[in-house]
Amino acid sequence: MSVPVAVVGASGYAGAELVRILSGHPKARLAALAGDSTAGQRFDALYPAARGLVDLTLEAFDPAALAKKAELVLLAVPHGQGMKMAPPLLEAGLKVVDLSADFRLKDPILYEKWYKHPHSAIELLKEAVYGLPEVNRKLVAKARLVANPGCYPTSIILALLPLLAEGLVDVDSLIADSKSGVSGAGNKATPGNHFGSAGENFSAYKVAGTHQHIPEIEQALGLAAKQELRLTFTPHLLPVMRGIFTTAYADLVEEGTSSKKLTALYKDFYKGERFVRVCEDSLPDLKSVKGSNFCDIAPRVDERTGRAVVMACEDNLGKGAAGQAVQNMNLMLGFPEDAGMEGMAFTL
Repeated sequence: MSVPVAVVGASGYAGAELVRILSGHPKARLAALAGDSTAGQRFDALYPAARGLVDLTLEAFDPAALAKKAELVLLAVPHGQGMKMAPPLLEAGLKVVDLSADFRLKDPILYEKWYKHPHSAIELLKEAVYGLPEVNRKLVAKARLVANPGCYPTSIILALLPLLAEGLVDVDSLIADSKSGVSGAGNKATPGNHFGSAGENFSAYKVAGTHQHIPEIEQALGLAAKQELRLTFTPHLLPVMRGIFTTAYADLVEEGTSSKKLTALYKDFYKGERFVRVCEDSLPDLKSVKGSNFCDIAPRVDERTGRAVVMACEDNLGKGAAGQAVQNMNLMLGFPEDAGMEGMAFTL
């Protein structure tokens, strides 16, 4: 018997990707879709690809109504809305996966500093589980509130985690250079992400330590390294719809580490992880992960400089958002972790 689930914010890119994955899920059933700005509209009118597959009309957000229809709600909403929506859903007895950043940071002061508004559900910060299954699988399985990681943080954390957990690098040397498709900015056009600006262009933004994902990345990597640390992070906008390519750098603390040795370490570290693929004889690329929940990682050593160079590639709407949210949902509901996401990535 399938478990009913609901998606709030179903008209956005991440929300629509959730609907796409869940429409073919073998154990979960889409019971309701919500979106205040699109309430009253059929989902397949907003996304014609869903014709004949998703027969649902978006509703206004109503926790009591959702509690009558679903057991778990996925919040694909902007930052600042998750902390308002999650409490009444939890009070109504629902489990929640929040794709906003509202429950990722444990320190409410840090949250206010980076997101420019106070946190209104501080009492839930301690309870919320950071939903990176490769790190917190057992905690996610027992949680009623999961904070789904950001797209950039997922690629950077997975890229650097083995190096820091094994104490192989200088924590003061961490650099992440990341590129994202335009869907990472959401489906509302801005001067920087519409086709006229982004097409056949390449640009950096929120540079020099100003991107709001920095404290999330440092929090997770600091836990792995067992100490506070700082990371230099520069995001860029790629003229593609979806995908993230991160190249992370860190100075090795021991001489003589080879690419072969580092690759073996990564393969052992991620052994058994369904959605992390360590590339040994090839390098990651966007097409190999597009439309999937995979993160492809290639660790290499620049022997000339004694520096680890780790490339990580994911779909920002997949492992970076909706795919990972379904992965977390599967764990919370006791389903196989890859349920609904067993297929191969798009090849064209």
